[in-house]
Amino acid sequence: MYRAFVYGTLKKGQPNCRMLDAANGRAEFLAHARTVERYPLVIATKYNIPFLLNVPGTGEIYSEIYSVDQQMLHFLDRFEGCPKMYQRTAVQLEVQDGDGEGENTLKPGSIVETFVYSTTTYQPEWLQNPTYESYDANGDHGLEYISREDRSPK
Repeated sequence: MYRAFVYGTLKKGQPNCRMLDAANGRAEFLAHARTVERYPLVIATKYNIPFLLNVPGTGEIYSEIYSVDQQMLHFLDRFEGCPKMYQRTAVQLEVQDGDGEGENTLKPGSIVETFVYSTTTYQPEWLQNPTYESYDANGDHGLEYISREDRSPK
């Protein structure tokens, strides 16, 4: 099993919440956490996609940790366009709370390493975008997320 930190449209209650869809593999919610190192979470492109920019130094992200199997990992790689659009990298997180049981229990305050889909392939102007601690497609930012199904062909 692998640990994944999801911060965008894959989270619970978001437009692409597919983490608990058994057709994609096995995933179990473990905890809410925040990044130990600071990274900017921005909303960019004409489709208002959330991106974690792999530029340490600014921002702080609160989101969800899941335990995922190999099948779900492959699904996530395909879904995130890894490695072209996003790159799967390791990140240190501080656990805030958790629902895991037994060996999957994560204690609040503990530091764990997971992988996250961040990007080094972004437009330079994205660094000027507002940053967010937590993404919500219906948040106060007023930037409506455009799902893949609703995007116009290139």
